[in-house]
Amino acid sequence: MPAATAASAATAVSWQEASGDSDIERAFTQARGEKKPVLLYWGAKWCPPCNQLKATLFNRADFIEQSRAFVAVHIDGDNPGAQRLGARFKVRGYPTMILFSNDGQELTRLPGEVDAPQVLRVLQLGLAGGRPVKTVLADAQAGKKLSANEWKLLGFYSWETDEQQLVPAAQRPALLAKLAAASQGVDDETTTRLWLKALAATEGGGALKADAALRARVEQVLADPAASRAQMDVLSNSGDDIVRALTPAAGADRQALIGKFDAALKRFEADASLSRADRLQSLLARVELARLDQKKDELNPKLPAALLAEVKAHTAKADKEITDGYERQAVITSAAFLLGRAGLWSDSDALLKSSVAKSHSPYYLMSQLGGNARKQGRKEEALRWYEEAFNKSEGPATRLQWGSNYLSALVELAPQDSARIEKAASQLLAEAGKDKGAFYERSARSLQKVGSQLVAWNANGQNDAALGRLRTQLDGVCAKQEAADKGACETLLKKKG
Repeated sequence: MPAATAASAATAVSWQEASGDSDIERAFTQARGEKKPVLLYWGAKWCPPCNQLKATLFNRADFIEQSRAFVAVHIDGDNPGAQRLGARFKVRGYPTMILFSNDGQELTRLPGEVDAPQVLRVLQLGLAGGRPVKTVLADAQAGKKLSANEWKLLGFYSWETDEQQLVPAAQRPALLAKLAAASQGVDDETTTRLWLKALAATEGGGALKADAALRARVEQVLADPAASRAQMDVLSNSGDDIVRALTPAAGADRQALIGKFDAALKRFEADASLSRADRLQSLLARVELARLDQKKDELNPKLPAALLAEVKAHTAKADKEITDGYERQAVITSAAFLLGRAGLWSDSDALLKSSVAKSHSPYYLMSQLGGNARKQGRKEEALRWYEEAFNKSEGPATRLQWGSNYLSALVELAPQDSARIEKAASQLLAEAGKDKGAFYERSARSLQKVGSQLVAWNANGQNDAALGRLRTQLDGVCAKQEAADKGACETLLKKKG
């Protein structure tokens, strides 16, 4: 981060922690009294993209200065009651940032994946506009005239964390394409962003039929350093999806487009104005494009020697240089994933193992080590890492999530070990019984995963005795739940259909 934008240790955003409805109402009461909007940030200690925001956005002097214009509310997903708030605000993925008017209307969802200066600009648009994005979208769909800033608000809306607030996920590509066409002539950068977002949301062509003009627009952006830099986040995060949408079939045409993407991504990789995480993501995008048509050996892709050398050098440099704990959690976890996608599994394992002691959330890295071992068929090693990750995990929602991952691995890799499976399941049910938010949002999905895994494990009745004991334990948990949560609790271990 440039020194001019780094905040001093004495300054920070005045986040208000929220665990329940009363905390939220207090924040909105303050916002109304001060005539300010509310910025809600939903995240978790272990989440790499959340740590990226802490390392590159929340500590910036200009963001801290801007934060005086709103009431800042932080919901940690492991706070007591946080998952209930997640259900209230329709937030699932970490991180999610929502800007509200002081009367509780959702103005917009901010994109956490773009670089910090762009997030700030979008935040300023939301603060200045005053109109909810849902109203702006309705006007756009009705053919009403929008200002350039309102089109930007739509272009930079966090469609990835929308959670179907504006549009069902299946209808998103067609909507984005419609908006892109409607925005023609107002702001070319926004129009391009909407087209790229439409392509990125389209799997293998789908509802969006890419024509020669759209292909030419994308190629023109890729060739232009300034234009591509403005769209860096979409091009880096969704390069392979965009290529598939523009060139549905493998062949020379697709390879030509990949070559143009690669040139743009190399520029991002060398751009010192971007964060380490963004530069690493650009390298990952190059690896994904190089792998695009390789289906035979997922574990050991055939990549150019020069690209492999670059992956090794880039990840080693990041490991050596990064000292900030937030940045390490964001970048090193991504670097280990990148090494695996390049087929450099021993390097990925070595990086994760050497970083465990340096991480404030080591269980995340342990889970990655479990995933590496699982993919390579090292079953016992995978189970050891998953178990250790569960044992070391912290916070009610995180423990249910990591525990469900461990149980899933046990059912898949050691289905005969009924004692171990029952013990893990029993522990999860016991922890769910102590957590008032266990049947909401992420925690509810973790428990649903546990239930479906156990029912499948007993598909032929071979584990009836264990399931019977677990159902008895679950009955005790459900009996203590509030009326609104009993239904979700009681169906956990029931066979579907």
